[in-house]
Amino acid sequence: MTEYIRLKEANCKNCYKCIRHCPVKSISFSENQAHIISNECILCGQCFLVCPQNAKVIRDDSKKAKALISDGEKVVVSLAPSFVASFPNVGIKGMENALKKLGFFAVEETALGATIVKNQYDALVEKGESEVIISSCCPTVNLMIQKHFPDVLPYLAPVISPMVAHCLDIKHRYIGAKTVFIGPCISKKVEGDDFSEDVDCVLTFEELSSWLRAEGVEPVPAKEEQDFGRARIFPTAGGILKSMFCNSEDYSYISVDGLENCISALRDLTASSPSKCFIEMSACAGSCIGGPVAAGTRRAPLKDYISVERYTKTEDFPVDMPSEKEISRDFGSLVESQTYPNELQLDEILRKMGKRLPSDELNCGSCGYNSCREKAIAVFQGKADLSMCTPFLRDKAETFSNNILKNSPNGIIALGDKLDVQQINTSALNLLNIKQASDIIGANVACILDPLSFTEVLRTGRPLRNKRVYLAEYRKYVEQSIDLDSEYRMLLCILRDVTEEETERQKKEEISLKTIDIADKVIKKQMRVVQDIASLLGETTAETKVALTKLKESLEDE
Repeated sequence: MTEYIRLKEANCKNCYKCIRHCPVKSISFSENQAHIISNECILCGQCFLVCPQNAKVIRDDSKKAKALISDGEKVVVSLAPSFVASFPNVGIKGMENALKKLGFFAVEETALGATIVKNQYDALVEKGESEVIISSCCPTVNLMIQKHFPDVLPYLAPVISPMVAHCLDIKHRYIGAKTVFIGPCISKKVEGDDFSEDVDCVLTFEELSSWLRAEGVEPVPAKEEQDFGRARIFPTAGGILKSMFCNSEDYSYISVDGLENCISALRDLTASSPSKCFIEMSACAGSCIGGPVAAGTRRAPLKDYISVERYTKTEDFPVDMPSEKEISRDFGSLVESQTYPNELQLDEILRKMGKRLPSDELNCGSCGYNSCREKAIAVFQGKADLSMCTPFLRDKAETFSNNILKNSPNGIIALGDKLDVQQINTSALNLLNIKQASDIIGANVACILDPLSFTEVLRTGRPLRNKRVYLAEYRKYVEQSIDLDSEYRMLLCILRDVTEEETERQKKEEISLKTIDIADKVIKKQMRVVQDIASLLGETTAETKVALTKLKESLEDE
């Protein structure tokens, strides 16, 4: 499928909100990024609406529309009837004047096409050939049935949408004209591509609003004289039924809006034997006035409904009904084959997710999936990662942290910014002669350690590294390190017991001092001996000199 919703990867922050809100879970997650699975996506726009980082971008076709105009073509706009809610109090004439300033040749209401479609729905009801008829105006509903509920396909009305019917009618009346549909729906873009011969371009109200702002064009109300427009009520919940005559008493007439309700209704149809009913089904809550790309993605359901209702007339637009063949459509299955794990494979994945017992399956939905088993199936299919399970990651982190605290030979103490002890491990308890953690948790660190170092780290934000401290009360030496987590205003103190090391150092120092003292005494004694020897040698030398002198003199006399 063409990329209708694009993801800005740099903005994706691993929140899984898009997966959580995707009704058909057509979003995979890998390499820390969300990815839309196009062959399963129904283009409901929920991921676009709920993304807190604005990471989803809708395909912009305004350049294509501008190119049609610049080519000199007669470009006629089919304007969805929900424009009354997105551009309040302007009216079709005011919108026509504004759009002509952008270069469009003419502007008409898609409600003309809706009149053709609702007439065909009435004809299908009159025939009574189908037990269940589901309206086919909403392309998101159509895609959901085609991709995810193929058993319900026979109930989908084989009729083109108001957009296609109107664009087809425009091309019959304006020979050679190009058509541009403008509405509040993303999935209309895929429908436009499917019927490209009739619909040349699809814009959203958001795209139109941006274009008008860029050109400095402000739609303003203009006088209208229009007595027709029964199908203008189409974009409201139950609007299709209100525009139909519903003459057959054999049928029940049901309106279902909102994806969750639509899915429940489709499951009901799949599971039970249907009785005769016509079901108007709209993916958006409140129908098209709640579309995902209405101007400014505004949400004022009461005000919008009143605006559309007051703009609606009691009489139908006069239209020439095409042949049944021209407005018929076949909906084929678009189901992609999926592989599913067997029970052994499923259990293995669940174990890897930390779900060893049924009680471990919290089904909290934090990963975006409705249950742990549904998430495990997504892992098997390559749509999800094991790391997406928040409780699993939290438990893993806590277990890892607790193992470090429990097995570390160093004393570890966590403090709040009021220097209150919040956590302490066994090594610290033993080091400080504390019987149990509850005796100190919540107390000020001053009860067990000098608070000055902690206060200094808290004040300056600079860590303390390996400061050797003597704990006189405990007769122990420790190397103290203190770190500040500035984000959470938490202090982490690590105490390494160096008592034996310090005692050994002191012993060596004492031995060294004794050795030095002994060496000094030996040196002094040796010096005295040397001096004594030197003195004796001096006396002996003098006596020898005298004797030799006398001997010399005696010899000389002879």
